Amino acid sequence: MALKKTAAVELTAQEKPESELKSIWESLKLSKTAVIGMVIIILLILIALVTFITEKMGIQILPYNPNEADMSASFVAPCAEHWFGTDELGRDIFSRIMDGTKISLFVGFSVVIFSMFFGIILGAVAGYKGGVIDTVIMRFMDIMLSIPGILFAITLMAALGKGLDKAIIAIGIVSIPEYARIVRGSVLSAKESDYTQAARVIGNKDIRIIFKHILPNVISPIIVRATLGISGAILDTAALGFLGLGVQPPLAEWGDMLGRAKGYIFSAPYTLVFPGLAITLAVLAFNLFGDGLSDALDPKSRKR
Repeated sequence: MALKKTAAVELTAQEKPESELKSIWESLKLSKTAVIGMVIIILLILIALVTFITEKMGIQILPYNPNEADMSASFVAPCAEHWFGTDELGRDIFSRIMDGTKISLFVGFSVVIFSMFFGIILGAVAGYKGGVIDTVIMRFMDIMLSIPGILFAITLMAALGKGLDKAIIAIGIVSIPEYARIVRGSVLSAKESDYTQAARVIGNKDIRIIFKHILPNVISPIIVRATLGISGAILDTAALGFLGLGVQPPLAEWGDMLGRAKGYIFSAPYTLVFPGLAITLAVLAFNLFGDGLSDALDPKSRKR
């Protein structure tokens, strides 16, 4: 009888994560906006992967070389030959937008990984330890949050220098406090729970309790914040590129394309419109998916 009971408990424990994931997926599918966002994100990822792989293999899949100038074809309006027209150097805008997808997504995911890593550590330590450690860490996070994000990023870029890697570090540092505050709040409520107290009683070390017993149970808000954080990182990258501080020429980046096109807003507005639409579409897709994911991960929303 005892063996049967133990087997039943183990079976229930194995089925619970699967049923939970299925419930989340079913709830997510009910949100049309989340599904639209997810489809756009998958499409952007596929474009980024295809352009990256073909570039490494030396295969030209895009209609034109996105970085090759042709002054004889400068400012060609959208037509059958150049779907989105050409810029001041005669580069095909459609090819540059497709090629720029991999840069924007790479920065977005890299920033989230960077900021989430340090934010989780700082927030978990602050929430679990409390006292002076909590006060020092969170007051420092508050100071960082008091500075407008883009201004803080520009200041860091001025210190670090220009370039894609510097932009990732700068935007990542700016985003750390958001994850730290979310994790701290979740840890504060979870550290007094029964399973945490039980883990502490049987002699588990603090670091094991934090990363094995607490964080896995507060992962939902972190995932939602990370999804929305990608859209913020894409937008910040575009802003730095617009100011000439991000990706450096001749690489194609949506914000840099906007910055170069601002002088031709009346003579060649298409050079500004299409990169702007690309940024808007990417940011909107991650926001829509993030909102739907937030509702799907909330048990109360799933019941409704």
